[in-house]
Amino acid sequence: MADIQLIIPEPWSEYELIDSGNVQKLERFGDFILARPEPQAVWDKSLTDQEWTRLAHAVFQRDRQSPERGDWQTKPDMRDPWSVSFRQGGLNLRFKLALTTFKHVGLFPEQANNWVYIHDKIKSMLPNVARPSVLNLFAYTGGASLAARQAGAEVTHVDAVKPVISWARENMDYSELTNIRWMVEDAMKFVRREVRRGNQYNGIILDPPAYGRGPAGEKWVLEEHLNELLKACADLLDRTDFFFIINLYSLGFSPLILDNLIRQIFGSVPNPEWGELAVSDQANKRLPLGVFYRFSS
Repeated sequence: MADIQLIIPEPWSEYELIDSGNVQKLERFGDFILARPEPQAVWDKSLTDQEWTRLAHAVFQRDRQSPERGDWQTKPDMRDPWSVSFRQGGLNLRFKLALTTFKHVGLFPEQANNWVYIHDKIKSMLPNVARPSVLNLFAYTGGASLAARQAGAEVTHVDAVKPVISWARENMDYSELTNIRWMVEDAMKFVRREVRRGNQYNGIILDPPAYGRGPAGEKWVLEEHLNELLKACADLLDRTDFFFIINLYSLGFSPLILDNLIRQIFGSVPNPEWGELAVSDQANKRLPLGVFYRFSS
């Protein structure tokens, strides 16, 4: 059995976690520095509040009436939207970023190692598989979809939120890519239909949220639906040339939960890797940002 791993992205010129603490994080995305909430950063900041105020171009303030929404307070020189590049491990991608009312900016830098992993796995398939097929579920703004497409895969990108699909399309254009298949659909409905059709994929990527709604109001609850979703994915995954990645961001979810699920549903898998995704700040405080499990042929 593989040991639990801690994956921290390689240094990336257009992103850095400057500081974290007091349930906040201070990050640089390209030319701009943002301060926003981070519930897992329960330690003290390394920099002073005055330094945070001086550095930040935009600060997210939660709405007192909503635990999720809020507004950004910006300095005059803050540009919104803007873009950043990612060049690493054979990838050359570009992403549109924007300040949203949910504190997100359209990019999850802790996923950078997974993007390189996806690219490498697809490249290794190409001698045996002329057109590797990849399914990206709960695909958001499409970092993993872009990595797979740039490596040469045929990509199906599934997300329930139409504006998010539009954002992902813009990222495809920013990265000078084409021909990703876009599906505005509930993930569970989509995989059930694909199983009935007998379709299979060489790569499957999942980033399910704790809670969500499909286009027709379908309810997604991680604890209630994850087991069924993984069973369907086991039917959809090609077992000759393949990779599988799942990421979870729900607080309190241990990587052991994923290990139990994967071993029960998929059986003994080759080359398993599992553990936590994290980013280090300038004081070497390591901020946990999700758990993952991945394996490949």
